[in-house]
Amino acid sequence: MEIIPLILAVVAVIFALFVFFVLMKFFNTWLRALSSGAAVSWGALIGMFLRKVPFAEIVNERITAVKAGLDITTSDLEAHYLSGGDVNNVVLALIAADKAGIDLSYERACAIDLATKDTGKTVLDAVRTSINPRVIDCPDPASGITKITAVAKDGISVNVRARVTVRTNLETFVGGALEETIIARTGEGIVTSVGSADSYKAVLENPDSISRLVLEKGIDASTAFEILSIDIADVDVADNVGARLQTEQAEADKQIAQANAEVRRAAAVAHEQEMAARTQEMRAKVVEAEAEIPLAIAEAFRSGNLGIMDYAKYNNIEADTDMRTTIAKDQKSED
Repeated sequence: MEIIPLILAVVAVIFALFVFFVLMKFFNTWLRALSSGAAVSWGALIGMFLRKVPFAEIVNERITAVKAGLDITTSDLEAHYLSGGDVNNVVLALIAADKAGIDLSYERACAIDLATKDTGKTVLDAVRTSINPRVIDCPDPASGITKITAVAKDGISVNVRARVTVRTNLETFVGGALEETIIARTGEGIVTSVGSADSYKAVLENPDSISRLVLEKGIDASTAFEILSIDIADVDVADNVGARLQTEQAEADKQIAQANAEVRRAAAVAHEQEMAARTQEMRAKVVEAEAEIPLAIAEAFRSGNLGIMDYAKYNNIEADTDMRTTIAKDQKSED
């Protein structure tokens, strides 16, 4: 029977050590929450400890929220932490939105925080941009391009640089396009506006026409921002693209004409060479035929078909023909 008191004593000691451990581990956090008006139960603290959740951080964020007039439970903060979110940014964003009179629910803030994870942006940045609009340069200077070049109908190109003032649209932030889309759509609107102008002078005289056309296109649709204004920061003349293109076309046409002329010249030379070859061929046939004349005369003598007087007449005719030909050549040279 003496062992029962011993067991009870051991249990009492273990229980006392457990209570002492709990008091040492959670008392300061519990007391800080209680004194701040954001009381947290011992069970919630122990549960967060067992789930390996930084209970001190969760309690601190609850205290911050309660002091700012927001009632956020430790369960909500713990759930967002376990989802991989940043509870500190969420609480600060909710406080900033509440002070600015912006309607932002806890669920929406958590969704934005998770959507901006690993993007270099935070839900707090989104709320701050909604409160204090930011300016986006178009084109983005980080891309190495300082101006957008567009060509008017008269063929003269114009360089344009715009500044877009935006604020965050918290309702469409999750799943909405970011700055890159705003810059791309603004650039497209600038090119369209300048391209529809009859003259570059109209663009220089009324740069606000570019802003109006771009705004009318609704470039902030399905984006995370609401465009407040588009300001044309700089516009200047770049180059007479029409004249340059006409010059290049004329040069190309000239080269094509030269190539066609060269083809015709080569064909003419080839034809001339062919005619020369045929002439030589005909001359060879003439010489061959003339070589047969003495043979024919000899055969005529042998056969008795040609007499000596006939041959003499033939020679006289040949001599007379040669003389007439010589006289004709002399007269042509004198003329």
